Amino acid sequence: MKKKILSLLLSMAMVSVLFAGCGGKEDTAPQGDAQQEEQTDDSAGGDTITIGFAQVGHESDWRTASTKSCQDVFSAENGYDLQFVDCDNDSAKQLEAVRNFVEQGVDYIIIDPIVSTGWNTVLTECEDAGIPVIVIDRTIDDSDKYISWVGSNFKTEGLACGEWLKAYAAQKGIEEINALVIEGSTGASATLGRTEGFKEIADREGWNILDSQSGDFTQDGGQEVMESYIKSYEGQFNVVICQNDNEAFGAMDAMKAAGVKYGVDGDVILVSFDACTAGLEYVMSGDINADFECNPLAAPFVEEVIKTLESGGTPEKEVYMEEHWFVNEDIIPSIEVNGESQDMTVVTQDIVDAQY
Repeated sequence: MKKKILSLLLSMAMVSVLFAGCGGKEDTAPQGDAQQEEQTDDSAGGDTITIGFAQVGHESDWRTASTKSCQDVFSAENGYDLQFVDCDNDSAKQLEAVRNFVEQGVDYIIIDPIVSTGWNTVLTECEDAGIPVIVIDRTIDDSDKYISWVGSNFKTEGLACGEWLKAYAAQKGIEEINALVIEGSTGASATLGRTEGFKEIADREGWNILDSQSGDFTQDGGQEVMESYIKSYEGQFNVVICQNDNEAFGAMDAMKAAGVKYGVDGDVILVSFDACTAGLEYVMSGDINADFECNPLAAPFVEEVIKTLESGGTPEKEVYMEEHWFVNEDIIPSIEVNGESQDMTVVTQDIVDAQY
């Protein structure tokens, strides 16, 4: 790369100057900030790695934490130049951002895809340019021209939600489940996976899913959908499944305004996904019965992929992050998902304080 050759030439020039200085009078004058920074970078022995990051947007607390994770890890202090684009849930804008990264000649590209299809052409362009692509969070279904994917198993999250609800209903003596689902953004892999997983359990158990509509992963969207549900299904539902915390916050606002009692002491079981700090606070208070974590802190795992590539190694194609399932009541210690026992964690203040 041109920038690496330039860096090498600059380093050689500086070495020559240093050797020349050893034979003459010692220079004790203070150096300028720019010159000090250049020498510090060279003495660290590494070139700056340029990364282009095409983020979905800023629609939720989860997304904000995901962005901050990347900005913290891929900082100038850590030897990176992060080119960040907030795509504001616009798929066309995201494709354009990736193409701009290719034109800039960045070293790596990170994509959190807004939708899971329509990627093969642009990923081919990245491949032709020799730029490795790392996908985080949501998945790409119509191309495998990326180095690694780092994220969560969204279907497993949906299955865990269903298995917990089955056990919870049995403990509470609830014989009939009439559920309303507030889905995430249409076409997003998180939406598809959570919907598929929960529906699999619902179909197996004979539950009634009254309706399932998109709240677009936003608080306003969750409130709007819930207000519509309350009008259409008044007195008919006893479960509300929100596919992220911000939707749950909106649903809570709508139910509170309509006088619908929800949560641990209410008539409606409220379940959420993501488990952000505010979400866990509502689990601890009993407003949300259960919250299924989707870990947003992918950047440290992405950095490990980059370090593996920089050292000439081959990273794993899929990297799954550790996640937890959170509840208010200590009545179901564990559930079985895909044949594996998984713990249910009762939320305490220490857990809230440690969350993102």
